[in-house]
Amino acid sequence: MIGRLSGTLLEKNPPQILLDVQGVGYELLVPMSTFYHLPDTGATVSLLTHLIVREDAHTLYGFAAERERQAFRVLTKISGIGARTALAVLSGLSTEELAQAVAAQEVGRLTRVPGIGKKTAERILLELKGKLAPALGGGNVAVNAPSGVLDVINALLALGYNEKEAHAATRDLPADIDVSDGIRKALKQLSKT
Repeated sequence: MIGRLSGTLLEKNPPQILLDVQGVGYELLVPMSTFYHLPDTGATVSLLTHLIVREDAHTLYGFAAERERQAFRVLTKISGIGARTALAVLSGLSTEELAQAVAAQEVGRLTRVPGIGKKTAERILLELKGKLAPALGGGNVAVNAPSGVLDVINALLALGYNEKEAHAATRDLPADIDVSDGIRKALKQLSKT
């Protein structure tokens, strides 16, 4: 599998780019979030990639950040969501906005993405609940939580607890709690259930 490509950017035709890697031109499809951060043609660029092999095509997708690639991989695992739809979601929402939409179960935010209807948005939110934050490293799932509590939630997610368990265990923690104390108290709370 091709995991990363570095080379000269030859063409930019959204959402497709052409990357010359030591004389071999690779066509990659990229989300608009990556496309907007690309340098001018002729510059050297390095992208993380994901290769999808189907009977009729081998398609290479490029991403500027690991969080984008992980979100793409999680999205494509959802039944009925193909690579093009996943690319559309990541073009319409940043990974942080997607994580916030999933945490808050906001259908409206997803339906603003072209090509995403209400049923598809509901399926995405249902399937990603509890899966997206661990895939992205647990970032930004509790946007309204104080920073100390957010660190405790992220630590619990890293330990393998799901979002619901992490939020329930940190619900009664004071906003200014020390992270190590917060983790200890949250784990104690989780051991009671």
